[in-house]
Amino acid sequence: MPGTVLLLAASPVGRGRLVDAVAVLPVLAAVAPGVLSGTDTANVVELADPLDPQAVLTRLRAAAAAPGPLTVFVAGQLQLDRRQRLPHLALARTTPATVRYTALPWHWFREELRLRPPGTTTLVLDLHADAETWDQLRDRPLDCGRGTTVYGRIAPPPGRRSVGRPSYMKAVATVLRSGHRPPLERLHEEALGRVAAEEAVGLELRTPAPPVAQDAGTDPHAAITAAVEAGRHTDADALAARWEVAAVRAHGPGSAEALHWTEVRADLAMLAGDPVGSCRTWLAVAAARLAAGQGPDAPEVEAAVDRAHHQWGRIDDEARARELGPALAELRSRVPGRRQGALEDVRGRLSRLESVAG
Repeated sequence: MPGTVLLLAASPVGRGRLVDAVAVLPVLAAVAPGVLSGTDTANVVELADPLDPQAVLTRLRAAAAAPGPLTVFVAGQLQLDRRQRLPHLALARTTPATVRYTALPWHWFREELRLRPPGTTTLVLDLHADAETWDQLRDRPLDCGRGTTVYGRIAPPPGRRSVGRPSYMKAVATVLRSGHRPPLERLHEEALGRVAAEEAVGLELRTPAPPVAQDAGTDPHAAITAAVEAGRHTDADALAARWEVAAVRAHGPGSAEALHWTEVRADLAMLAGDPVGSCRTWLAVAAARLAAGQGPDAPEVEAAVDRAHHQWGRIDDEARARELGPALAELRSRVPGRRQGALEDVRGRLSRLESVAG
C-alpha cells in the first residue's frame, strides 16, 4: 500500500525567526518518496512557510485520513500563546502577540492523528523553542498523542541576533539521500550523532512504535479503521458505539473515556459523508465538555465546536442546517474559537436559511 509523506517547514518572517526551517526542504525533497515513507511508493505533500493555520490543518487532516503509513516531517519553532500557554508551531506571519491566531496549535497534530491505527504514524521533528517554551518543556513534554512514533529533537533558542539551523532534519535527509532507509531507531541515532558533533542537541524526542495488537478484538481502533477502509461505515460506527456504551457504564457519561468514543463516532460520521450526524455529535461533545467544567478556550472544547461548525457548513439540506444552526450559534457565542468572525459566519448563514424558509 502506498504511503503518505507530509513535509512541513515553517518559521516567522522577520526578527521573530529562530530557525531557517525551509532551508532543509530542498534536501528532503531530493529523497525518493518511497525512501521518505519506508514504502514502495508514496504521495508527498510539501508546505513551505505557510501563512494560514487552517490551511495547514486541512493538509494535515487529509494526510491523516489517507490509508497506509503516514510520515510527517516538521521543521520549525515553538511558541506559547499568551492566554493558555499552549505550544504552537509558529508560521510565517506569527508574532509573540498573535500566536493564538497565526500559529498552528500543537495539539492539532494529536487531535488529527488520534484515529490512526497504532504503528502506522511517524513524526520526525526538528524544532527550536523560544525561551518561554523551552522553560515549560522541561516540566511538560511535548504531547504528540498515543499510538504515534516520534523521533527528533527540540533545540533551545539560539544566541542573540542569530538564527538556528534544522541540523537534525538535514542529517536525517542526508542519510536518506543514499537511497536506503535504516530502521527509525538507527536513523535517529545516526542523525543525533551528526548534530552532536557540531552543536548542542537540546531535548531528544524518542517514542518508538507502540506494539500492534495481533487480535482486532483487543485493538478497536485498528478494527474500526479497517472497516472504514473497506467501506463498511455502519459496522465501524456500531463497533465504536459498543465501546462508547461500555465506557459510559464503566466511567460515566461525561468521562474522558466516554467522550473519546463519542468523538470517534463524530469522525466516523464525517468519513461516511454524513455531515448532519457529525455536526450533531460534535455539538453534543462540546456541550458535554462545557457541562463537565472545561473552559470555553480549552483545546478540546474549541476543537469540538470548530468541527461542528465545519460539518454544519457542509450540510446541503437546508431544513437540517436550520435545525442545527441555533445550537451551533449558541455554542459559538460561548466558544468563539480562533478564527475571527466565526460567530458572525454562523449567524449570517442561519439568517439566510431562515429568510429562504420564511
